[in-house]
Amino acid sequence: MKMSVLQFSTLLIFLALVGLIFCPSTVAAEDSYTLARQHMVAELASGSHSITNARVLAAMGKVPRHEFVPRHLRSQAYLNRPLPIGHGQPISEPYVVALMTEMVEPQPTDRVLEIGTGSGYQSAVLAELTSEVYTIEIINDLASRAAATLQRLGYSNIYSRAGDGYQGWPEAAPFDVIIVTCSPEEVPQPLIDQLKDGGRLIIPLGSSSKQELVLFRKHGGRLDRQEVQPIHFVPMTGQARGSAIKTAKQTL
Repeated sequence: MKMSVLQFSTLLIFLALVGLIFCPSTVAAEDSYTLARQHMVAELASGSHSITNARVLAAMGKVPRHEFVPRHLRSQAYLNRPLPIGHGQPISEPYVVALMTEMVEPQPTDRVLEIGTGSGYQSAVLAELTSEVYTIEIINDLASRAAATLQRLGYSNIYSRAGDGYQGWPEAAPFDVIIVTCSPEEVPQPLIDQLKDGGRLIIPLGSSSKQELVLFRKHGGRLDRQEVQPIHFVPMTGQARGSAIKTAKQTL
């Protein structure tokens, strides 16, 4: 039996209403997350934050930060604050993620190395803006969780492993961009070696009591240094020198 246009339209409306009746909490929750994310982006673009890169703001507005935090903290996902993700590690506040991303000037063809996957949120933001993201996390449980989240959300251009980030990812080098989300006292030499000429590296440097976010640009084997602002990250851990990377998780 053929269905008239009116009958078809009525059926579509009915199916939509059934969805609203049986899944009202899910619809309401997603709407509230969307509104909260829009508000977060508006704050990032204004006032003292002043993130101006339109592509970075669009990525921050697209990536669902609430998917990267524990369920009991999802109501706080779009506040500008770090949140605990387990093992004594935080997910950075949105402003820091946006700032570090903006400072490295991500391009669509860039290949990025991230040291310190954590929840995977920064990886997702980078994946929206670049060609490939290689990310390393020293805590096996966090590496596995982040990889599962990123896979569930459909990020096919992110490659993940568990291991000592100090050594970088030599077989995938060189990289256009390197982002480090844990703090050593000096830039690890393997990361300098794996950065392309003309590449950008952003890293928090210092002790647990005093750190500075620093942007480096590589020119002819030399690093030009630009201090960005004081900051606080967890210290870089693991076998800082001469260790081999222990691979626990490969391609998503």
